[in-house]
Amino acid sequence: MEMGIVVGRLTATRKDENLVGSKLLITQPIAIDGSYLSHPIVTVDTVGAGVGEKVIFVKGSMASRSTHNKEAPIDAAIVGIIDSIDT
Repeated sequence: MEMGIVVGRLTATRKDENLVGSKLLITQPIAIDGSYLSHPIVTVDTVGAGVGEKVIFVKGSMASRSTHNKEAPIDAAIVGIIDSIDT
């Protein structure tokens, strides 16, 4: 699992039929101190996250398992909203 912050929302009127109804968010990966890592990625929201929220996301095969439609072509999915971080 990785941490990120939702920085935007993506709308795609034409997409794979297995993604119809999925909410797509732009997520910026972050380090434990909140600094940005790499480039923002497109994630499928499975928990009702919104712009500005810190989230937990998964990539790869775990991402496609986190949705109801296992056939959906998903590389990254938000699986949790972070309430607090204690280090």
